[in-house]
Amino acid sequence: MNKLFDEYLETLSTRLSILPDKQEETPLNTLRALWFSAAGVSVSAIKSEFYELPELSNDEYHQLRELIRKRLENVPLAHLTGKQSFLDMDFHAGPEALIPRKETELLALTAINILKDMDAQQVNVIDVCTGAGNVAIAIAHSIEKAMVFASDISDGAIKLAKRNAKLHKLSSKVSFYCGDLLQPFDKMGLKSKVDLLCCNPPYISSSKVSEMPCEISGYEPGEAFDGGAFGVNLICRLITDAEKYLRPKGYLAFEVGIGQGAAMLKYFNKTGSYYGTRMLNDGFGNPRVIVAQKI
Repeated sequence: MNKLFDEYLETLSTRLSILPDKQEETPLNTLRALWFSAAGVSVSAIKSEFYELPELSNDEYHQLRELIRKRLENVPLAHLTGKQSFLDMDFHAGPEALIPRKETELLALTAINILKDMDAQQVNVIDVCTGAGNVAIAIAHSIEKAMVFASDISDGAIKLAKRNAKLHKLSSKVSFYCGDLLQPFDKMGLKSKVDLLCCNPPYISSSKVSEMPCEISGYEPGEAFDGGAFGVNLICRLITDAEKYLRPKGYLAFEVGIGQGAAMLKYFNKTGSYYGTRMLNDGFGNPRVIVAQKI
């Protein structure tokens, strides 16, 4: 086993191309995750580092070679393993929704920290563009008093998100709805009652979606990236529409692309409907999350 493992690791170390937005992946944890997958165990790259590798049968070694071949042909690792880690939780992953990104943990942690400081027995949270449900579920997992309502325009994404809620035994705290942005909540009695509304929207300009690496454009849903001509169409809608749902002093928090922060901050301030607007930087100093409170 050790000899074959070393050979496969050398192959991946030499030939594997890892995208900048998936820096948590390495040749080593890629091989470990694929090894588990070949053995019939679904685990993310990060979580694979904590378990002892199983022995593989001859058929399973053949399966491992096939998985390595597919990964080197740019099939996303999370699609091959069926799992992706987000805030130390493994989530089901697949072509139905955007693969959860490490960078989006900043949005989830920001929401969690805001909610922790709220003095209330229950808080209402809306998460739009929920995708695989990772942000919504991470909030429900961390905040016992939170009731989370989440939406996505993709029926496939909603089905995947529901599987993730069931995986983490949080189906009673997180409910998912298929529809365009906040439309699913129009008649749910949530207007002016939401404590925090968060979103990881599509923010890539339409002209650049097709130019994205094959590992993204060829396997992940385009609607999860396409933010219109300038990449901010949905964000502008969100800022306007959120006013109807947020309670006074309620929070709006959303992710932005690199280079979009300053422009979106100005747009925010022009509305006259929010205060305390601020930008939060990622580990590289890039503004990636904007937070504001409704007046």
